[in-house]
Parts: sequence; C-alpha cells; structure tokens
Amino acid sequence: MSYLLIEGLRITYGPSAKSTAAPAVHGLHLAVPQGQLISLLGPSGCGKTTTMRAIAGLLAPSGGRITLAGQDITRLPAHQRDIGLVFQSYALFPHLNVFDNVAFGLRLRQVEAQALRQRTLEALASVGLADFAQRLPAQLSGGQQQRVALARALVIRPRLLLLDEPLSNLDARLRVEMRAELRRLQRESGVTMLYVTHDQDEALGLSDRIVVMREGRVEQDAEPAAVYHQPASAFVASFMGYENLFERTKLPVAMDLPAHVTHVAWRALAVAVVAPGQGALAGTVLSRSYAGERLEFWVRTARGDVRGVAPADGTPWQEGDAVALDFDLQRAALIGSPQAAPST
Repeated sequence: MSYLLIEGLRITYGPSAKSTAAPAVHGLHLAVPQGQLISLLGPSGCGKTTTMRAIAGLLAPSGGRITLAGQDITRLPAHQRDIGLVFQSYALFPHLNVFDNVAFGLRLRQVEAQALRQRTLEALASVGLADFAQRLPAQLSGGQQQRVALARALVIRPRLLLLDEPLSNLDARLRVEMRAELRRLQRESGVTMLYVTHDQDEALGLSDRIVVMREGRVEQDAEPAAVYHQPASAFVASFMGYENLFERTKLPVAMDLPAHVTHVAWRALAVAVVAPGQGALAGTVLSRSYAGERLEFWVRTARGDVRGVAPADGTPWQEGDAVALDFDLQRAALIGSPQAAPST
C-alpha cells in the first residue's frame, strides 16, 4: 500500500478552480512507499514545486485527492498535516541561535522542556552540529545553515519531509557532500522524503525513484538506472543528457529496431569523432572544447548537428575539418520501449 498517494491532482493558477487558465498540474498520479526518497525532477515551470506545495497544504488543489498514511489530507490545514519542509532559502530565524531554530517546531507543539532539549540536541548531533548550538545563523557557512534547516525539519519527527531545491545555493563540492549527508539522514531516520530538483545528478545520486515531470504531467516514473538508461520519451532522453536524438526514420546508422521504438539516442560519450571514412556518418567540425582527458566536438552532418568526443592527446581536428562519427550501438537508448511500472 502506498504511504503517500496522489490521485488526479490538478492545480490551476487563476481567480478560481474553474479558471480557464492552463493548469500548472494536470491530473497527476503518484504513489510513494513509506521510507523511500522520491525525486520530482524537471525543468523550471514543469509543476514539481507546485505539486510539493499542494502536498504541504500551501496551495489548494483544483481537483484530485492527496492521502498520507491512509488519511485524506487534501483539504487539511497545513499545520495539521505533520509534514516537514526544507526550502531553498533555509528560512532560518536570524535572531535565534541554532538550538532555538531547531527547537522552534517543538515549542509550537508544547513539548515538555526536558524532552525538547534532548530531541533538539539529538537532531543537532545527527547533522554534525552539536557544538554549534549557541551560534547565530550569520555565523555559519551555507552548508551548516542547510544542516540546521534539516535538523529543524527532522526534529518534529514528521510523517513526510518535503525538500524544495535545498542544495541549489551551495557550491559544487558542497552539494556533493550534502547529497551524501541527506542520503545518510534519510536512511538512518527512515523518514519518507519527497525531493524537488532540476539537477539530474542530484536526483540520480539520492533517489530510490525519480519522477520526471514536464508541463504539469509525469513523463516517467522509474528507478534512477531506468531513467538514465531507458528514457521513456524523447523529452526525458534530452533532459537526461542524450544530446544526440534521432527519429526512427532518420537514424545515422543501420539498426534493426522493434516496431514500437520511435527514437534512438546517444550520449556524447557514446559517439566517437574519428578520421574521415572511419565512421558511419560524415561531417564537419563546428566547434571543439577541452574537457580534461577528452575533447568534445559539435559536428555538422546531413542528419543534423551531433555531439561526440575524442581523446585529448593527439586529436588533430579543428573547426572546419572533415571528420566522421562512430556510434556505439550497445550504448544507444531505444525510446518508445515499454517501461516497467514502479513499485508502490
């Protein structure tokens, strides 16, 4: 049985639920098992944050139903849902120290003083900030502030934790560290998490399942490996980094495909830039860029512009040179194939 169940969720921004404005979320269905971390992934404006805000009770749906742990919370006030929130901006109280920021939710719930202190210190210890209880937010780094926000959300022992782009304000190295920290906290606490992001690497590295959204609808709902290797649509393939996308009738190489396949895609790393005559598709170098151990090329061909790679050492081709492209058939993504249904 699903722990969080969203059935036919519809959200329209307008003067009323009957507004003729295009819905921000169209009849969305989502089933989340207890104890899992599910990512809502997609570009800006796809409806992922709107969906999260409806689950939190910050937006009233135009239609549909939201159930949490068997309770219909569709019209329940936000403060009665027992849901934790972590925002992109952290939303810490600047005049309160770390201890009081974390303890804030417990005080609202009138938790007894001794239990409040114990639970707050335990939450701070869980995020590695036991020695920072008396500091103000301004005295913390961005990563430390994010840990305080996580501790504040977890200390109330929520039934569900919602995280909206929580790492986007951090630098690249710290984002990687915090991804590992978030995964550890989720595993240790067992709390069910719904994570909103536009970052593919975050979703792949964190999630038990990824829900890719586009224009208020679900494009694919599957485990990370399936989303990465078996995109369900041309949109998902493009969003997940398959730069080279071809319609079935315009393939650059001969392939024997099942009837239901509509597109075939390759990542740049699966397309080798080679000397003229040594690859299946001829072209001319439009641009090249250095990427450490390899060079990355955009090549103009009769089938469109293609991105490929070659070793950085000894690669002679410059802009305007004739080259060929060799496609690795074993690393092609066949789009339109039946997708395995996610577990619920």
